[in-house]
Amino acid sequence: MAMSTGGGGRRAPLSEINVTPMVDVMLVLLIIFMVSAPLLSTGVTVDLPSARAPAMQMHDEKLLLTVTEDQKVYLGENEVPYDRLEDVLLHNARLQSEKELYVQADENVPYGFVVKVLAIVRRAGIEKLGLVTDPVAADTTATAQAN
Repeated sequence: MAMSTGGGGRRAPLSEINVTPMVDVMLVLLIIFMVSAPLLSTGVTVDLPSARAPAMQMHDEKLLLTVTEDQKVYLGENEVPYDRLEDVLLHNARLQSEKELYVQADENVPYGFVVKVLAIVRRAGIEKLGLVTDPVAADTTATAQAN
């Protein structure tokens, strides 16, 4: 127990706060957040087609429509049944206010299915539509130009 050594043999309580338990809790929370943060940023995995185009600078997080190889459609990270896609797009408040959507499709998805999804997006009133690709690495581009 902490006591002051001031005069007369009387015991006076020490009025300082012991911060060691608080520091221990904060360190444990820091470790938990460091471990869990990468797990929160997972999304739908698709093998995007490569294209020789400059990378786009996106300042804010845009809404993303993903088409996987097995022809499943995701709005953000939520799977949307293909037959309900137009209804979901029409009733998405953020999408209806921004009127902007980015589409990424696996390169192994049949072209016809992607066209059908794009037609549904247009019918839902989306005015700005972007297609997401993987930019080709600079060394691959340089090798292709040399040949």
